[in-house]
Parts: sequence; structure tokens; C-alpha cells
Amino acid sequence: MVSSSHKPASTTATPSRDEVLRSLIPIAAHMVVSQVDAFSARLANALLAQSEQSMDAREANLSFNAGQLLKKNGYAFYYLASTAFETAFRREIDALLQGVKAVASPVDIALSLVSYEEMDKKLALGRVSRVLELDSAEQYTALNMRFAHLMDHEALSIAQNPFRPEVFLSAIYATWCEFDTDANTHEMILPLLRTDILFDFDPILQALNNALIAKGILPELHESYRIRRNRSATSPASTPLDGQATEQEHVAQRLKNYLSGGTASGSNMPHQATYAATGADTMPSSYAGDFSAPADGNAPAPASAAGTRLFQHLAELQKNAKFSQLMTGTQELMRLSQLRQQMPELAGSGVEKHTLDLLSQVFDSVFRNQAIPAPIKELISVLQIPVLKAALLDNEFFFQETHPARRLIELLSRYSLAWDQNKGKQDPLFQTMQKNVQRVQNEFDQEIALFDEVVNDLESFIKKEEEATQEALQAPIKSALKKEKFKQANIAATHEVALRVGSGEVVAFIETFLENRWTKVLTLAYSVKEEKPYAVEDAIKTMDDLIWSVKPKITLPQRQELLNRLPAILARLNKWLSLIKWEDADRVQFFADLAECHASIVRAPLDLSPERQLEIAVEVAQQAAERRLAKRAEEEQKIEQNPPPPQDEFVDTVSNLERGIWLEFTRKNGETNKVRLAWVSPMRSLYIFTASQKEKSFSVSSEELEQAFREKRAHVLILDKVIDRALLEALDKTEESVVAEATV
Repeated sequence: MVSSSHKPASTTATPSRDEVLRSLIPIAAHMVVSQVDAFSARLANALLAQSEQSMDAREANLSFNAGQLLKKNGYAFYYLASTAFETAFRREIDALLQGVKAVASPVDIALSLVSYEEMDKKLALGRVSRVLELDSAEQYTALNMRFAHLMDHEALSIAQNPFRPEVFLSAIYATWCEFDTDANTHEMILPLLRTDILFDFDPILQALNNALIAKGILPELHESYRIRRNRSATSPASTPLDGQATEQEHVAQRLKNYLSGGTASGSNMPHQATYAATGADTMPSSYAGDFSAPADGNAPAPASAAGTRLFQHLAELQKNAKFSQLMTGTQELMRLSQLRQQMPELAGSGVEKHTLDLLSQVFDSVFRNQAIPAPIKELISVLQIPVLKAALLDNEFFFQETHPARRLIELLSRYSLAWDQNKGKQDPLFQTMQKNVQRVQNEFDQEIALFDEVVNDLESFIKKEEEATQEALQAPIKSALKKEKFKQANIAATHEVALRVGSGEVVAFIETFLENRWTKVLTLAYSVKEEKPYAVEDAIKTMDDLIWSVKPKITLPQRQELLNRLPAILARLNKWLSLIKWEDADRVQFFADLAECHASIVRAPLDLSPERQLEIAVEVAQQAAERRLAKRAEEEQKIEQNPPPPQDEFVDTVSNLERGIWLEFTRKNGETNKVRLAWVSPMRSLYIFTASQKEKSFSVSSEELEQAFREKRAHVLILDKVIDRALLEALDKTEESVVAEATV
């Protein structure tokens, strides 16, 4: 019997096409919403930059206000965007399920009977859409083929794809129009929907393709695209058109030149040596040829590499050394640079000499790193001879970050501060590090694969440790998420109230009520929006109805409408105020004032001439304008008296911190603590740190962290990519010495 997994996709896809297509909606929504925070930050920065560059004062002011609005209300933008994207995807999927129809080209649509503003919008979005389509052409081609297969059609165009760039762009634009009610900024936002500001589409489209593959929709496409991506990753496609090498290639070339006997720099340095001129005569056969060629870690070492006097001497040193003697427990570490001075005649070839020199400088650089504890440096020092042997056997050590010998040193450095010094050498992490280093010291001869085994063992232990740490952090993370959610909800609520109060049209006692009480109501509504999506809408509508109810009602129909709507408005007001537990005498007084206000509106004389009605309307508008100007002056005075902290480089420093990085904090009493960034909240407003004692954790707000950097009470400890940094330092030092010699 043939299992269902071996049936052709077309026999099972058609009956469940609705389910398959609709299952893509939450996947796409999740992938794009996860990028909204970063996108909104880039957009806000672009708006602020535009305000500085604009020569038009009005445009500069609009851009600045829009940028500030987005920076201060990112949470509200996030919620609006998440709703807009899900709605857009659902609409497009419904359209596709209704039938694949011919779709007019963007130009045809743009030239239909629409306003000039709408035409400009369509043309602007169309231009960006085409760029995005080209950038992600491979993913879109695969997705179109899978949709066509699912819909049982021969082909599907990009214009029929529910996840085409136009859908994303339209959702973003609609979100902005809802977020910023100032219509003047709507047109301004279009030029900023650029590829450097927008989302990364590839992971979104890849997730959709993977979801269809999992459903059995043309899975055979996957392998060909994987191969193509791998080829792209290893090909020189990233090289600029002018032929200049990338930074990574430039460093690799400097390494090749250095190891082959030349200088570490490029062709502009003196005494440049080429492979033909210096390498062929002096290099063992195992080193001749392309330094960047991949090496097989499981292959036996070439006889010419393992048979040299230097290699044999290193093997003898390693064999005779006792691990307990190497772990001295003192600050004086055995240095490879010292061994180099003791055996200069043993480095028979240029490559051996330069490998020994370069690796000596690399280890010296690691040992100078003050952030790495001394006992971990002792472990790293034990690896000097085995790693030198590995580098002599496999020159890819210098060119591949993933080389197992490099990975071992990187792991020891990166997690050196995770060692609990209170437990000393009884700490399980330290014992695991020590066990694996000792195994390399005792067992390594010529099999590079041994490094792979110890790295895998150490990484497996670290993974379990981090899982345990994350489990222990669940409670503080939950508390931090709740705190951030409430904070962002309060920002959104304050913004909604400010929009209405700032108009100057709100009666004084209602204005006070909105700022002091209704902000709390809206904060509550925003904080439960995920569970109760209509809560915010109801709270905002109740606020708007309240504001409307206290405005003058000049005609009889207007007063009748007030009397008809008033019971429902009061009921909703009372419901929300009870939810925030406002039960004191102030609430009674507020409703008494509100009742008096409504009564005065209803009792006002009706026999007003049209001229008098117009006068009243003008008076109300004038009063609103005066109040608006007065409030603006009051706010400006508050800002002058309490200016916000400057936007300096420390804001960017904190916003760019990544999980896993180590920081050193200095308390006001001078005590220092080394802590690891274990978690960052979605809005990057809260940071949770842990120390080597994993059960201890604490959270810091972004503002507090920025101030700590500003006061130099916090700085980042450099524990990652220690080999990369050491290699660059060694190459730079070599170049400087070559230049100095050339100028003598």
C-alpha cells in the first residue's frame, strides 16, 4: 500500500487549498510584524534626518513632528501595523480563492479615473514594488509556481500573488495614514518607503515557501534553490562592480601575502612577495597553491607538513608536557612567543616561520584581553602548541571562522565570564572547559576532527546551561513584558488624549478629566488589546462622545440627539471608570459638573437668528484657538524648564546591544560587576542581565542604561571574535614595522 506521503501533491492539495492558503496568513503576519519595531525606528530616523536637510521650513517642521510622533508612539504604530497586515493578507487570500483572474498592470490602474494624489501614490508604490520584486525575484518565482500548482493553474503572475510587495506597501501606507491624522505627512511618507528602510522580504518569503513545502507543494523546488543560494554565498557576487575586493577578501589577501613570505598589506607596500617569487622555493608542498582552498579536517596530514623539524619538536613538547604543570595557577602563562625565541632555527620554511610568528601574536593579543579571567587564560595557553600544530597542518585556520580549532578558542573566550568564580574550579562550566582542553592536550596529533568533537561537547553543555538560564528567567521576562506593555499602552493613551486636548475645543473640566482619569482608561484598554481587540475602539469612542456631548447644541435636533444618546454615553463612562476603580468623591463631583453642563446646553434659548448662531460658532472657534495657543506655550515652557536628554551616541549604543554581550557596570561605591545581556524586550525599553551566578538577574530600562554609558559607569567587554581582532592587530603591527624599515 502506498502511504499518503508518496501521493502526488495535486491529489491532496486541491481539496484543502483554502486551509493551506489561509494557514499562510499568520505565518506572513508574524514574520512581518517581528520587523515592525526595527522598521519604525528606521522610518523615524529618516523623518528626523529629512527635517534637518529640508530647505522648506514647513516641510522640516512636518518631518520633525512626524519623526517625534513615531519615536514616542512606536507601540501604537506596532498595533496598527499588525492589524493592517493581517487584514491585507486575509483580503488578498480571499481574492485568490475567488478565482485567478487577469489583473490590470500597475500602469493601467494608475491611469484610471482617480485623483492626482491617488495616481502619485500608486506610481510611487509601484516603483518601489518593482525594485522589491527584483531583489527577491528567486523567492517570488518559487512562490508563484507553488501558488499556481495549488490553484491548478499553469502560471500565476506576481500581480496575483497575495504577498506581492504592493500589498505590504499599501498596508504600511494605510497604517501611517491612520497613525498620523495630519494629512500633510501622508504624501511625505511615500519617498521614505525605500529598500534601506523597509523590511527584509527574503525571510518572509522563505517562510511562506517552507510552509508550502511542508504541505507537499512542489517540494522538489527546494533543493535547486538551496544549491543556488549556496553558490551565491560562495561566489564573488558581492564584489563591487569596479573590481575592488570586499573588506573580508582584502584581509584574506593580506593573510595570504604574510604567510607566503610577503608583507601583510596590499601591493602598495614595499617588499611585496608573490607566491611565484617566494613561495615556490621555500614552502613545503603542502602549503603551495591556493591558501583559501578548503581542507578536509578528517584527512591525514601531508607528510611534508607533519614531518618537518618544527612539527616534530612541537609534538615532542606536547607529549612531554603534563596538564597539571601547564595549569600553573599563576598569572605567568607559558607564551608561544617565548617558545619561538627558544627555537628560531626549527622553522625551516617561510610559511612555518610566518605561521609561528602570526599565531604567537594572536595568542599574545588574547592574553592581553583584561576581560578574560586568568584561569580561562591558563586553559587557552594549554592550547597554544596543539593549535599551532593544527594551523601548520591546515592553513584554513587563518581564513575560516568556523575552523574547529578557532571555534574552541572563541568558545573559551566568549563564555569565560559565565564561569562562576564563587564556585571556583568546581563550577560545572569550568570543569567542562578543562576536560575538553585536557583532551586536546593529551590526544591531539594530526586529526583536526578532534577539535570538532571537543567543540561539540562544549557547545552541547553551553546550550543546556543557556536553556536552564532561560527557564529561570521566565518569571522576570514575564514581569518585564507586562511592564513594557503597560508603559507603551500609557504612551499610546497619552497620545490619544493629547490629540483631542491639543485642539483647544475641550471644556476645561473635561480636559482635566481626560488627562487625569481617561488616560488611565485608555492605558487599560491598550494593555488588553490582544485579548479584547475592541476595547480600545470602545474607549476612544466613549471619549469622543463625551467631548461631543459638552459642545454647544444650537438647534432643536441637535439637543434631541444629545438627549437620545446621553444614557448610553453615561453608561459606558461609568463602566470604564469602575474598571479603573475610580470610586472616590471626585467621581461624584465630576458627574455633578457634567450634569450641570448638559442641563445648561439643553436650557439655552433656541430663538437665535442665523447671524447670532454664526457669532456663537466664531466665538467658540476663537476660544478654542486661544486655548490651543495657551496650551502650546505652556508645553514649550515645560520643555524649556525640563529639557529632554540629548540624542547622543549612547542612545545608539544601547539600541544596538545584542543578547549574549557582556558589560561591566561600576556602582557609585566603586564596586564593579560583570553581567551578560540575557534578554531584550520587543520595544527595547527593558534589558535583563544575569551574572555568572545564573539565579541572579536584574532589569534595567533603556534610559537608565543610556545614562550609565553616558557617565562611563558601563562599558562593553570584548569577548567575541577574539581571533579576528587578534589577526587584524597582528597584520597592522607587521605593516607598521615594514613601513618603518622601508623609511630608515
